[in-house]
Amino acid sequence: SIRVNTLKITINKLKKRLEKNWTLQQIPWCREGFWIEHTKKERRDIGNLIEHSLGYFYIQEAASMIPPIVLEPKPNDVALDIAASPGSKTTQLAQYMQNKGILIANDYTIERMKPLSINLQRCGVTNAIITLMEGQWFRKSGIEFDKVLVDAPCSGTGTIRKSLKTIGIWNPDMIRRLSITQKQLIETGFNLLKENGTLVYSTCSLEPEENEGVVDFLLGKYGDVKLEEIKLNLKRSPAILEFEDKKYDEEIKKCLRIWPQDNDTEGFFVAKIRKN
Repeated sequence: SIRVNTLKITINKLKKRLEKNWTLQQIPWCREGFWIEHTKKERRDIGNLIEHSLGYFYIQEAASMIPPIVLEPKPNDVALDIAASPGSKTTQLAQYMQNKGILIANDYTIERMKPLSINLQRCGVTNAIITLMEGQWFRKSGIEFDKVLVDAPCSGTGTIRKSLKTIGIWNPDMIRRLSITQKQLIETGFNLLKENGTLVYSTCSLEPEENEGVVDFLLGKYGDVKLEEIKLNLKRSPAILEFEDKKYDEEIKKCLRIWPQDNDTEGFFVAKIRKN
C-alpha cells in the first residue's frame, strides 16, 4: 500500500499519473492511503517508479498509517517522533503539519539515521530536526511538546505474514526486555507533554506485555493519564484486559487492537493518551 505525500502532489494528480498502469483502492481509514496493484499483475516494484523517487508517495503498510492519524498533529505544533526511522510516520506527521511548526525526528543509532534522513529529503520535509540519541535522554531537554509519537521498537509479531523470521527469533526473554524499553519510552514521552498534550503509543506487535501491559504501567504510575477513544473506520478486536497472572486497568478498553485478519493488514496496537 502507498500513502500520497500531499506536501508534493495532490491525491487526484498522483492518481491520474498512476492509474494508466496501476489500480488504486482507497484505504477506508486514511484519506491519503491506497492499496495498489498493477493492472496486469506484471509488476510489484512500485519503489522503482519515478513518482516514488520524486517523493510523491511513500510505500507504507495500511495499519502503519493509523498512529499519525490518531495523533492529529496540527500546523505549528511542537511534535516529537521518539523512534522515527525509517520515517514513514515522520513524513506523515510532517504532511499533516503542512511543514509548519517543529517536528523532532529521533532515533538511536547512526545506521537508522541514514534511511530517515533520505526519506525526509525525498518527501520534501522542511520542518523536521533529526536527533541521534536514546529516546530516554529527552527528559533532560526541558522541551515541552504538544504531540508525541512513541512508535516503539517491538517484537514485530504483527508482521509475521510478510516476515517469517519473526517467528524464529521470538522468545519470552526478548519480549520481557523489549517491554522494559517500551515502558521507559512511554514514560519519557508522557513526561515531555505539555498539559493537555497528546501522546500516541503504537507497536506492530500482538504481545500484551508490549501493548496493554505498557499502557497499564503508565496508568498505574501517573494520576494525570487519560486514555481517549480511537474512532476510525475499521474492524477492531477487544483489547486484552487480563494476561497470565495480571489484570489490566479497565480504561484500556479504549485502546485499538487489530489482528491481521480484522482488516487484512499487519497486526497493530494503538493507544491515545492525553495529559490532564
